[in-house]
Amino acid sequence: MMREIQKFVQYMEEVRGTPYNTVVSYERDLKKMNQYFMEQGIEDVNQLTPVMLNSYILFQEKQGRKPSTVSRSIAALKAFFHYLQKEGLADTDPAEELKAPKVEKKAPVILTEEETSRLLEEAKGKTPKELRDSAMLELLYATGIRVSELISLKVSDVNLQMEYIVCREGMKERIVPFGAVAKQALELYLEQGRPAMTEKDSSCLFTNCSGQAMSRQGFWKLVKAYGRKAGITRELTPHTLRHSFAVHLVNNGADLHSVKEMLGHSDISTTQMYAQMTGNRLREVYGRTHPRS
Repeated sequence: MMREIQKFVQYMEEVRGTPYNTVVSYERDLKKMNQYFMEQGIEDVNQLTPVMLNSYILFQEKQGRKPSTVSRSIAALKAFFHYLQKEGLADTDPAEELKAPKVEKKAPVILTEEETSRLLEEAKGKTPKELRDSAMLELLYATGIRVSELISLKVSDVNLQMEYIVCREGMKERIVPFGAVAKQALELYLEQGRPAMTEKDSSCLFTNCSGQAMSRQGFWKLVKAYGRKAGITRELTPHTLRHSFAVHLVNNGADLHSVKEMLGHSDISTTQMYAQMTGNRLREVYGRTHPRS
């Protein structure tokens, strides 16, 4: 079954241009499925039936997997078997009738503008690491890009003179502007921080202290640490700055289509969440402050 999984992964990357994070998640989920059925002596995709796949989903639920994790696994199975049948690599599609569990959507954590300022100020400093951290955080908040996009940026993706970066996700590419504060942080990092941390022939914009490419986990720890220093007690992740970027833009009058383009959303309905959150916030403020509320 691994041969078919690798073909599907290649198809997602080279033909569909699927975002990197989705490819990685689907590949991981399909390998877990393969391992489960291999332990039962099943190695051929054409041996799998709807009942077998349902038993695998039940197994995941009994293992205590979150509904969101199970839903993603089902999405991977559906995409995989649909591809196999379309390409003539499987006789039937046993995943066609799989039903995803209901996932309770939690409202994302949004930092206030004051909290955001405190967080960004905590990273200010003169050491190479502090210059790097400040540049990463300022750029993330200035552009709202995904963490995967941030850590995969190359030096050549930054245009300091025109104040924009080029982001690539799969086969898609977009230009995202940034402002004066992020520009200053980037200039300081490129002039004084990066040369002390990175090999001359490295193309990576941001690296860890060993000169290797920054990992998602490494940046996540960095954000958590500065959040604690800034006295932010709510759950804080790198994605929090992306959400905050969007809501702060909408709060200050940005139109949704512009925010959609900067965030790289394929559908405006995804971006509309931020307008709804702004509306809820306005109602909350009105209810707390208006004398006739």
